[in-house]
Amino acid sequence: MLKKKVGLEGVRIYAYHGYYPEEQVVGTEYLVDVETISDVRNDGNDLLEDTVNYEVLMDIVCNEMAEKRKLIETVALSILERIKLEFADVEEIKVSIRKLRLPMKAELRNSVVEFHYKK
Repeated sequence: MLKKKVGLEGVRIYAYHGYYPEEQVVGTEYLVDVETISDVRNDGNDLLEDTVNYEVLMDIVCNEMAEKRKLIETVALSILERIKLEFADVEEIKVSIRKLRLPMKAELRNSVVEFHYKK
């Protein structure tokens, strides 16, 4: 069976997640990656309903990132669960969130959380 990957890479979004109250006030930038793997149902018919609509993926990411949460793990899991509900045919989902500009004592590129679901 032929498989396809549809996703979003490097969605840069400003959000207000964090364990510390000031993080939920000041906010910071995040990078979100979403990847789906599913069977190819499109036999050349060119129909949007036969694929994973990346506009819908973007709506899911933006809506979940807009809700303040203490842990980016919670956000990533919520994104994954919403994708599962929206696209029942998807066999695998990867969601990663990178938090940029962390309030740390040392310089670092980002923190990262990733979930990988397989049916």
